[in-house]
Amino acid sequence: MTSTETSETSPGTPTAPADRRRWFALAIVMTAAFMDLVDVTIVNIAIPSIQQEAGASWSQIQWITAGYALAFAAGLITGGRLGDIHGRKRVFLVGIGGFTVASALCGFAANPEMLVAARLLQGAMAALMVPQVLSIVHATFPAHERGKVFGLFGAIVGLGAVSGPLLGALLTEWNLFGLEWRPIFLINLPVGIAGLVLGRRFITESRAPRALKLDLVGVALVTLGLLMLLYPLTRGRELGWPLWGYVSMAGALVVFAALVAYEKRKTVRDGSPLVELSLFKVKSFAAGIAVQTVFGVGLGVFFLVWTLYMQAGLGWSPLRAGLTGVPFSIAVSTAAGMSVQKLVPRFGRKVLQAGALTMAAGVLLYLWESERYGLTIASWQMALPLIVMGAGMGLIFAPLTDAVLSEVPREHAGSASGLINTVMQMGNALGLGLVSVVFFGRISDHLTPAQVGPAFVDAFQYALGWVAAVLGVIFLLMFALPKRPAQHVEGAEGELRVAEREPELVS
Repeated sequence: MTSTETSETSPGTPTAPADRRRWFALAIVMTAAFMDLVDVTIVNIAIPSIQQEAGASWSQIQWITAGYALAFAAGLITGGRLGDIHGRKRVFLVGIGGFTVASALCGFAANPEMLVAARLLQGAMAALMVPQVLSIVHATFPAHERGKVFGLFGAIVGLGAVSGPLLGALLTEWNLFGLEWRPIFLINLPVGIAGLVLGRRFITESRAPRALKLDLVGVALVTLGLLMLLYPLTRGRELGWPLWGYVSMAGALVVFAALVAYEKRKTVRDGSPLVELSLFKVKSFAAGIAVQTVFGVGLGVFFLVWTLYMQAGLGWSPLRAGLTGVPFSIAVSTAAGMSVQKLVPRFGRKVLQAGALTMAAGVLLYLWESERYGLTIASWQMALPLIVMGAGMGLIFAPLTDAVLSEVPREHAGSASGLINTVMQMGNALGLGLVSVVFFGRISDHLTPAQVGPAFVDAFQYALGWVAAVLGVIFLLMFALPKRPAQHVEGAEGELRVAEREPELVS
């Protein structure tokens, strides 16, 4: 072991408390996480511009967003284990370097197929980079400094949640050097290169003392099952719902059954499965995973159709659409802080259920306003339903992780946390795939220019009905969560886990 490498003995073991380099290391990993999380929120606002300039089909548009979520979800747990085994610094640098290369490929994509492939690579590299952030902070800072560190991280992430859509709107609107939407990806290049160079110098290497083995077969089965499910969903409408699509979706269930059987055998063989199946014996955890998945589906549907509604349906500019979403982002951040600090300790599970009902009320209010004002609706008229929706969302996602983990055995908390984030991304990818059914399925393939606006408005209203129904299901599932979630992890660490997920939820 070199002088710049440590091996953790406990989460609270500092590497070099007096080493000023740790603040440079923090700035680097925070910037990298900010880059990843902004990249999630920045893309949606530019989707209509990508569709028009690159000539992408609607199914390709779905894959530009769903492909990232799918690759990110499939690689998250493995990315964390690679850091434990080979060193968090090393894997982080590989991740940020690969993310930068993938961003360049996205920015210079010659056609929609290349852009989809580059987004898949970008998601895979994010899965290497993002899991190392918390581990590097653990290995670099002593326990008494982590509250300050995580508070700073939360502030940066909150800024990312608001600035991502606005930055995407500005870069698209400005059309820098005639590059249209491409700067939303190319902006990552100088940031990524700086992070790679400075990270090599300032980040201290660390490894887990007893890391689990990789489960590449499990990753392959998860990825295959999701592809077999998502590809027919996204292409089915365009192809007239062929028989092979239904066969593929049914086959996905067989693949997932094979995954369960394989994970059982791997648990017995070496105790390092991709998915710790014993966790699902805990009622609150199983219900929480269902909530996370369904929540991801609802958000995946809403945020893509919302962007298409404002820009393709109402004819708004990217900048106007981005500014319209600011009240939502502010409401999410405000409600999230209140729920964790004041409401959940007093009211417990009821706060999450109130969040589901509040968000559903906001969706229904949005539906009513969209039907009432039609194509003449103004940004300020959307503010109230967006604020109500944002408040409901903040009440849900901030305390949800601790509620899901509260009855999980402490020795499995790390595996359970990784699985929570993974299923959220999987749900998001599935929701993006379902857009073909609940949105594009309402739109004719042959529209005159005068019919486009009304058709998109009608499809948006139909999709909102589905989102409201999803939130009703979430409300019911929450009855299986503990009435009083225990704080299973350190408060500051819990805040970071929420912070890491926030922009992914508001993408």
